[in-house]
Amino acid sequence: MSAPISLVNIIPIYAALLGLFFILITLRAGLYRVKTNILIGDGGDPEMVRRMRGQANFVETVPLILMLLVLMELNYATETWLHSLGALLLVARVLHYIGLTEIGPMVCRVAGMFGTIATCLVASSWLLYKLCLA
Repeated sequence: MSAPISLVNIIPIYAALLGLFFILITLRAGLYRVKTNILIGDGGDPEMVRRMRGQANFVETVPLILMLLVLMELNYATETWLHSLGALLLVARVLHYIGLTEIGPMVCRVAGMFGTIATCLVASSWLLYKLCLA
């Protein structure tokens, strides 16, 4: 039996990878809650704040950008555009989390945010051009 034809074939790969990364950062925050017995809020613990913000910033940025990328795929963006922006978003979110939570150097946070904003800007611009100017 053959697989059904799908209108989106590329971006779901990146959505799945980002979903797995989200599980990791959610578990990292949740396990720290258990370890420190901080059941609600941040408990005034700077490490808890970093872990919460790492998770929250992901939730604040990724859904919109994934939606833009899916819209690009539905509007016949090339595989090169889709893989480039999907990979950029994935790497950017990992870098941002590493820098924000201080697992690695702060430059990772800056590079990650730049990559995230660049992905959003390029995807938005591509869609506007494709749908309004072309």
